Amino acid sequence: MRAAPFAVLAALALAACVDEAPPDGHSLFAENCASCHGADAKGGGELAAGLPVAPPDLTTISARHRGVFPRDYVMSTIDGYSRGLHGAQVMPEFGDGNLGPTVIIEDGEGNGIPVPVNLLALAQYIESIQAP
Repeated sequence: MRAAPFAVLAALALAACVDEAPPDGHSLFAENCASCHGADAKGGGELAAGLPVAPPDLTTISARHRGVFPRDYVMSTIDGYSRGLHGAQVMPEFGDGNLGPTVIIEDGEGNGIPVPVNLLALAQYIESIQAP
């Protein structure tokens, strides 16, 4: 599984490049995502019933991608960069807000890409709650 080295590198990048403590992905999730996706990230948040499209279970992302957590896809979906039609009108584009300073992380091909620290922390939290 290739996701583990990237998570370690990302955590080190956060610690080395940001002057303050790295953001807490769980807190970011609770503040920005839990109202729709639920505190357990399974799609049953308090606002979910009123949405035209049900929020997905975020704990099964890896399972839906053959056991590999698609970090870059998840970050693109959260920030609105490459969101499909399923959530285009329902899920807010968090990329429009202040996602913090950027750090450089490696993509799957060894290229450095700038990523906002809050977006990375949120993706790392979602990766940490994947069902076995």
